[in-house]
Amino acid sequence: MSGLMDDPMILRSIIMDHYEYPRNHELTEKEDYKKKHMASESCIDDIYVQAKIEDGIVEDIRFDGVACTISTASTSIMSELLKGKTTQEAKHIIENYYQMIDQKEYDEELLEEAVAFHNVGKQANRIKCATIGWKAMEELLLESEEK
Repeated sequence: MSGLMDDPMILRSIIMDHYEYPRNHELTEKEDYKKKHMASESCIDDIYVQAKIEDGIVEDIRFDGVACTISTASTSIMSELLKGKTTQEAKHIIENYYQMIDQKEYDEELLEEAVAFHNVGKQANRIKCATIGWKAMEELLLESEEK
């Protein structure tokens, strides 16, 4: 994976692929999905993230709304990365993602394509964009455990 992180062109193509063809980019009306609305005052980002979490497993994640390239791509990658994981695994991955954004130590194996955002922490104005979908998911995970 580290070789991948040294190649800005590969990282850029991962981000552009998820921006142009976002995965899980459609909300559902099903009642077993919980929804979070997130908006940023510093960017166009205004998104909804939905998750179906049952028996401690993240069964599905969806999102939609208006969002910049970084928000769209990072939320798309997050939705693929966390789907099928236990809530504990998902929280651990989110924690590692925040560590990476904060320029601290993290497990790149765990983050897979999300490592494309490893330089975002150097651009303070992009941090919110790169974390908005992740924060929504984190809140949905916490709520699912409170039940």
